[in-house]
Amino acid sequence: VQLVESGGGLVQAGGSLRLSCVASGFTFDDYTIGWFRQAPGKEREGISCISRSDGSTHYADSVKGRFTISSDNAKNTVYLQMNSLKPEDTAVYYCAGFIATPIGLRDFTNGIDYWGKGTLVTVSS
Repeated sequence: VQLVESGGGLVQAGGSLRLSCVASGFTFDDYTIGWFRQAPGKEREGISCISRSDGSTHYADSVKGRFTISSDNAKNTVYLQMNSLKPEDTAVYYCAGFIATPIGLRDFTNGIDYWGKGTLVTVSS
């Protein structure tokens, strides 16, 4: 299994970015793809996930209402649309895979099977 992120970069506060994660190598349909982020000096934080089997989504409170996760199953790609970005959103964003459909975000964050290498998002004030 391989997860490849793209779309990171530098943006001003209040701006938007869209991250992409292309997944390959999954041999079954019951899996979930989501996003973590890790800011300098902080722990990695799970922020959102989407299930391939039923399209259910989950968000952390820190991004709810600003970030939207979506998927294009034909392209095996998951997107994270990030709007109203704040300097505190600055982090390395990682795509992650979980072989199941989680009950909630905590279920996803505690059960990661695969990781991408990350893409840096920097939000300037």
